[in-house]
Amino acid sequence: MNITYVASGFAVGLLVGLTGVGGGSLMTPLLTLLFGINPAVAVGTDLAFASVTKVAGTAAHRVGGTVQWRVVRLLCWGAIPAAILAAVMLKYFGALDKEIAQFIRYSIAFSVLLTVISLVYRRRMREWVQAKPSRQLSGARLAAATVTAGAILGVLVTVSSIGAGAVGATVLVLLYPRLSAAEIAGTDIAYAVPLTAIAAFGHWWLGSIDWMLLLTLLVGSVPGITVGSLAAKAVPEKIARGLLAVTLTAVAAKLIF
Repeated sequence: MNITYVASGFAVGLLVGLTGVGGGSLMTPLLTLLFGINPAVAVGTDLAFASVTKVAGTAAHRVGGTVQWRVVRLLCWGAIPAAILAAVMLKYFGALDKEIAQFIRYSIAFSVLLTVISLVYRRRMREWVQAKPSRQLSGARLAAATVTAGAILGVLVTVSSIGAGAVGATVLVLLYPRLSAAEIAGTDIAYAVPLTAIAAFGHWWLGSIDWMLLLTLLVGSVPGITVGSLAAKAVPEKIARGLLAVTLTAVAAKLIF
């Protein structure tokens, strides 16, 4: 078992516990940049990792009654067909080919930048929507926007493994500004379970999951998340998210250039 991968899993788990940001925006670039793992394999392995870890989170939020299941269904109506289509397209074009690997690399960078925007501007976005009731969708328009957002996230997550966390939560804040922070988190995690599972199955079909790497990362990340969650109260949220935003911006720049 590679101790470097265990340590990386611990470090990512620690940051996830401290900030609440999904591990994909941290783990996938780490595997691609530091360890030189094929981008498709990095994405597939991270999706398998996420599909396992998010089940526990959903169970906890279900007990707490903080999952809006109607919103979850609408997101899944868009996300799951989109994820299947994205996996088929990756299969058709060859997910492990050099050209497609470069495309996936750029997609990861784009998703990381979206995560940074979500981290920095989510509160302002919520305030902007709440400032005028006319900016808030309702009825059929809200349902259609939710399904469409789910489809976009489905493609994004399947191609880059990033988007089901911070980006998905920001989408929910914009579309459903009246939901509490706990409901946003619970709903975001709940819809991500079937999405990451379908996307991970697609990458298994593509042959782009490294199961031994997955096990090694889990060995490190589980205690890392635990320690990070326990230490979260001692670290000011603005500082933790600010450092994370700077780090992710640098990662995205490195992926592109």
